Amino acid sequence: MTIASKTREIHLASRPNGAPTPDNFRLVEVDLPPLQDGEILVANTVMSVDPYMRGRMNDVKSYVPPFQVDKPLDGGAVGTVIASKAEGFAEGDRVLHGLGWREHAVLPADRATRIEGSDFSDSAYLGVLGMPGLTAYAGLMAAGEFKPGDIVYVSGAAGAVGSLVGQIAKLSGASRVIGSAGSPEKVARLLELGFDAAFDYHDGPVRNLLKQAAPDGVDVYFDNVGGDHLEAAISSLNVDGRVAMCGAISQYNATEATPAPRNLGLAIGKRLTLRGFIVGKYASLKDEFVATVGPWLADGSISWDETTRAGLDNAPQAFIDLLEGANTGKMVVTL
Repeated sequence: MTIASKTREIHLASRPNGAPTPDNFRLVEVDLPPLQDGEILVANTVMSVDPYMRGRMNDVKSYVPPFQVDKPLDGGAVGTVIASKAEGFAEGDRVLHGLGWREHAVLPADRATRIEGSDFSDSAYLGVLGMPGLTAYAGLMAAGEFKPGDIVYVSGAAGAVGSLVGQIAKLSGASRVIGSAGSPEKVARLLELGFDAAFDYHDGPVRNLLKQAAPDGVDVYFDNVGGDHLEAAISSLNVDGRVAMCGAISQYNATEATPAPRNLGLAIGKRLTLRGFIVGKYASLKDEFVATVGPWLADGSISWDETTRAGLDNAPQAFIDLLEGANTGKMVVTL
């Protein structure tokens, strides 16, 4: 096999003001560094674009370092080892790692996870079997303190995380699962996935639409959107209701301060718990997640969707489209 000496990668050309544009990205050809002891060279086959990456485009302190201007972006990727100077890794091994946004990656072997024999595609390890899957499971069960019989509401429910939250809740004994999404097609897909009710948030005030879909209130709200969706959920939450705050995609491109929920005072009398979380906090639940969700995947009880774009050149637009809601399920880029 011919070993690549050059590769292409996407750099951050400038920090966006508001919604990212293609001008904020640059496709660059670079020399691959020589392989050092303990390192592997991976030819990436598929990479992930995720909403959290929008925050990393800003130069602000957060739970993960910001992307640097004129440096490559990074994120989840799966690929094939094409050269190895690391014990335990051989040419042909499939690996999951964190150096996406490029066609090839040189990295220490201890930063890669070998994918053993599997019937699942490479992209599944960036979605249902990867970070989004664990986020859905841990956010619902741990952050949301889910109990059988709960009524669960999920916003951004047709996305990679939300669609899994709804299915896991239903399979775990939720009495009712409601989802909101951004198009009639997505609403129809949620009903196919087993949601008891779903609505398009463009059809009216979210508060009214949620009350119609959840006449008996909500016990757990899994928040991927924030803003008016969080305000609506607070209005509908029952006493001792819980909110698992996973994301606030409605605010990621805001250029001015966004208003907090205007009804936050209701949380006092209702004894609500609003808990923000990052999936890394619940890394210890990975084995439990696999043991619980794996059989559902194997027997077809859980379905997952992917929206795929081809080619590194199209990765920036895929990310831009993701933030605008163009995806159903996980957005990935094949390389």
